[in-house]
Amino acid sequence: MFTLLRDLRRLRRQLDLPHRTGSLAIRHCDVGSCNGCEHELTLASGPHYDLSRFGLGMVASPRHADVLLVTGAITSRMSTALRRAYEAMPEPRRVAALGDCALGIGLLGSPDDILGPVELVLPVDLQIPGCPPTPDAIATALFGLLASRPAGQGVTVGRPLGSADEQPTGERRID
Repeated sequence: MFTLLRDLRRLRRQLDLPHRTGSLAIRHCDVGSCNGCEHELTLASGPHYDLSRFGLGMVASPRHADVLLVTGAITSRMSTALRRAYEAMPEPRRVAALGDCALGIGLLGSPDDILGPVELVLPVDLQIPGCPPTPDAIATALFGLLASRPAGQGVTVGRPLGSADEQPTGERRID
């Protein structure tokens, strides 16, 4: 057994395969989407992209999560549940907004029922634009978050937040 592991390690170095640097536990929260992003997220978790092979796994409880992946525009009925899920997460907490609805772009529905983008309720560390974003864009963004800066630093994939100095903060909340 030891010989086999040593041979595998040598083969990995010879092939120059990427080394796994860590893992992220992801909790997905749908707060009012059309399910387009969920279908693409399922494809990203499937055998072609296989996020779990690279240390990115979905978890059932926010208490076990490193990242809260939010899809959809926040509705008035889901805002409290989203805040509770965020507060149940251990520090450091990271939030990823998946899809244009979560970013507040092209929202459909009654203005009375929709609060708006995720960043109005929670601090967003990662933005993944698209309607819906491709599985490749989702995987690339999450891999970037795995290798990125500490929480609160902000990571944008595909769309700038504004000026280079502008970063999301936790001070913009709707109560």
